[in-house]
Amino acid sequence: MKKRIIAALFAATIAIASFAGCNTSSDSSSKSGDSDASSSDNAKLEKTSFNLGHLNSTAHLLGFVAKEEGYFDEEGLDVTLTQFSSAAELSSGLESEKLDVAFIGSVPALTFQSKGHDLTIFGGEMTNGHGYVIKPEFVEGKSNWDVSILKGRNVASVKNSVQDAELQILLKDKGIAIGEGDDKVNIVYFDSQKDAYNALQNDSIDAASAYSPYTSLAESQGYKIVYRCSEEKLLENQPCCRQVATTEALSKYPNSYNAFERALIKAYKFTQENKEQTVKDIKKYIDIEENLINTEVYGGYGTSVPDPDKQGTVALKKSIVELGYTEDYDIDKLYNTDIYKNALASLIKENPDDKVYAELQEHFDKYE
Repeated sequence: MKKRIIAALFAATIAIASFAGCNTSSDSSSKSGDSDASSSDNAKLEKTSFNLGHLNSTAHLLGFVAKEEGYFDEEGLDVTLTQFSSAAELSSGLESEKLDVAFIGSVPALTFQSKGHDLTIFGGEMTNGHGYVIKPEFVEGKSNWDVSILKGRNVASVKNSVQDAELQILLKDKGIAIGEGDDKVNIVYFDSQKDAYNALQNDSIDAASAYSPYTSLAESQGYKIVYRCSEEKLLENQPCCRQVATTEALSKYPNSYNAFERALIKAYKFTQENKEQTVKDIKKYIDIEENLINTEVYGGYGTSVPDPDKQGTVALKKSIVELGYTEDYDIDKLYNTDIYKNALASLIKENPDDKVYAELQEHFDKYE
């Protein structure tokens, strides 16, 4: 499976989580007229009404912050956020033109592309941030454990998800088979992460997948964490949720998508400089205790960054192809890094001394 190569590629991706020394000056309100820099001139927007689809996850905080802090408004966009239950629903929303943008997990986004869906990844939304939890009685008396603790257990997960792919990568590395039996892990699939998590209330389910904020929520309710993907070498810096739109829409409305991306980049800057308010903004969409939100967002288990991180996503694609999740395909046709590149360039032109933007540019230049 070439695990070492894949792990190295993962490890080479987003280092943005360690960014520090942010400039606290606000973004300039001036707009560049240079079309090459693709700055947001509101008069040039092809459309101003945008529908953004997201999941019940703190991972999608860039959309929440951009909305609550007025960055979409600054860019001339009227954005409506709608919560969905699954990646399949988000994909259908894009293809039916009910959505203009969707935050979709990297694995389902890749499998949809491989099956002929004309959906293009044009930005990032989160790296890492998920794992598995187990009922406490199964780790009683143990001081530490790994994925092997799942042997002989019924594990709730979601098919065609990052969480499921990661579990299969770890099990394969340990030589643990999937199926029923004391030496195997029996994966029971549910339609959504919410359903998989709620299945823990059933006697027949022993453990479950969990993306943010379900991992922290589960821990607060007495469940034990089997692993967080950020702590597994094979899964280090794993691209999770991606910004996705139809290829046709990206071609038809380039200035509007540029404005959307500018708003998310501004939101990222805000999350680095205003942690307390970021948590409050998130709580308006994900109504759990603020301390749990803070753990998921700032606890070091995941990072929400708008960089498309193409290298990391390509490495993930190779991994899931080897798992048999999907057939191989030409991802270059369905990966657009120019929108992010141009949006970031225009913001740097307006704010040449901003350290957050400079660090984003440095990372993009290295890993485009």
